[in-house]
Amino acid sequence: MEPVLTAHVRARREAAGLRPGELAAQVGISRQALHAVETGAYVPNTLTTFRLAQALGCGVEDLFTLAAPEVRATLCGAAPAAALAGPVRVRLAQVGARTLAYPLSGEASLGQDADGLAHGTGAPGEVRVELLDGAARPGHTLVVAGCDPALGLLARQVGRGGGGPGARPREVRALWHPAVSLDALRALGRGEAHAAGIHLWEAGSGESNLPAVLRELPGMPTQLFTLWSWEQGLMVAPGNPHGISGVADLLRPGLRLVGRGPGAGSRVLLDAWLAGLGLGETERARLPGYRDEAPTPLAAAARVASGAADLAPGPRSAARAHGLDFVPVQRERFDLAVPSAHLDHPALAALLVGAAQPGFQAELRALGGYDPAHAGQPWKSTA
Repeated sequence: MEPVLTAHVRARREAAGLRPGELAAQVGISRQALHAVETGAYVPNTLTTFRLAQALGCGVEDLFTLAAPEVRATLCGAAPAAALAGPVRVRLAQVGARTLAYPLSGEASLGQDADGLAHGTGAPGEVRVELLDGAARPGHTLVVAGCDPALGLLARQVGRGGGGPGARPREVRALWHPAVSLDALRALGRGEAHAAGIHLWEAGSGESNLPAVLRELPGMPTQLFTLWSWEQGLMVAPGNPHGISGVADLLRPGLRLVGRGPGAGSRVLLDAWLAGLGLGETERARLPGYRDEAPTPLAAAARVASGAADLAPGPRSAARAHGLDFVPVQRERFDLAVPSAHLDHPALAALLVGAAQPGFQAELRALGGYDPAHAGQPWKSTA
């Protein structure tokens, strides 16, 4: 990741109409030494550099340019690399043997520092990343996929406290990669994340998360850690003008729902609630707005706040963030799934320690509906 020095001496010499031997004689070096300078095999000392500039009638900065260091990486969660219209701000992380580039997009990303600018190369999925900060540390970056915005708060705890073995606190960091719960688990399977924050409740068994991990990651030993529980329910307009009191109101004529996409934990809950009311898949699809799928809990809350919908499934924290009323339905686990291969990642220990910090837990509770009493503790293992 060192900067790249590019020599323009040959171009300047040819533009001046000088043969290699003529320039070498004026500068006082051999033709072989000049060839090494022109090909970038040798960086001349200060005196030779100034003599070259004097002989060629230009400035030193015209003879050499220092380009930003670059790395090759695989682009995650965006358009194919070949389709990039221009430079894309990215953060870098190493997952397994691969260096991955995660695009920074959306309003929230404007307050985040990028590691570099990704440029499409035409190779399948591959980008060239021009580094902006020589301190970029993809090997010490923990990637956490998941939908809860509180994961962003948790990620910022890393680097404030103690890191894992062999890493000082500020050498490690965590990167939150937004994804619905099922996609977060599948990112683990594809080697695109180190950990996944998930909430996938099974109505039949009443279990959370473990059945989905066993189903989606067969043969991949995985440790589940408790992060928190949170209130899930119906987000409704301020003052609850339609008098919504529970899931049975989902069947009331005239109310428009905004749903969530397949794989989202809130969609799983919504389907379970509707199934409990006797609605099969076909009947659910007929509900006004059921197929109007918001990409995130906050986006669903924003739709209700704008008046585009009357209610949406989601957590109390998202409702509070948009000034909505909230009708609680059930409390749900939110866990962190970490494949055993990543348990020794230097930033994981810092993340789990951060989850247990009183200050972080107080902030989380203030968001509304969270209970982080056992945050950071091991819960279940599939090993």
